[in-house]
Amino acid sequence: MASNNKASGKQMKGPNIKGVLFDFDGTLTLPGALDFPDIKRELDCPLNMPILEFLETAPAGQRERLSTILEAREEEAACKSIPNQGAETCLLQLKQKGILIGILTRNRLKSVCGALKQFDHIREKDFDVIITRDDSLPKPDPDGVLKAAQKMGIKPDELMVVGDFRFDVMAGKAAGAYSVLLTNGGKSVMAPGDPEPDWIIGNLSKLIEILA
Repeated sequence: MASNNKASGKQMKGPNIKGVLFDFDGTLTLPGALDFPDIKRELDCPLNMPILEFLETAPAGQRERLSTILEAREEEAACKSIPNQGAETCLLQLKQKGILIGILTRNRLKSVCGALKQFDHIREKDFDVIITRDDSLPKPDPDGVLKAAQKMGIKPDELMVVGDFRFDVMAGKAAGAYSVLLTNGGKSVMAPGDPEPDWIIGNLSKLIEILA
């Protein structure tokens, strides 16, 4: 899919971008390891409600049990995860360019580290920052983006947020960062009224073209 050439008053090339913050599941990893509909059915979570927000509304007596189920499913998925198309090449090229790289995920660090063991050339230590749901308010809240920028030592408008879901774009835009929607060759997942991403790409190899 071609890049989206509409910007919210920003340059369409990113010469001032000093860091790229990636979503993890379905962005750096190939989509499908986490079966969200199936997990929601096991948790009795409405299909139209995000899982973490559902857990916040669950009675206190049930929350620990439901969280344990979710974490077990996340760890199981981590063992099945493989790098997304072009993910490792993209990360290595960004590092060669001197661009900081980070992860912002609604997952937990244990699952992220488990999935990274399936990568051939990239490990946890290669990232300048990893922000999980234990470190910040979950996306679409901009809290994690702002914390990542602070830890990277850059301003939010020097940061690019890349993800495969609308929450990634919403968090990035709310923080004042650039945003990239990764479609993985499918359709846009943005809903009416959502902020428009600065770019739309079909695979991660296109990200390097934006930053060329």
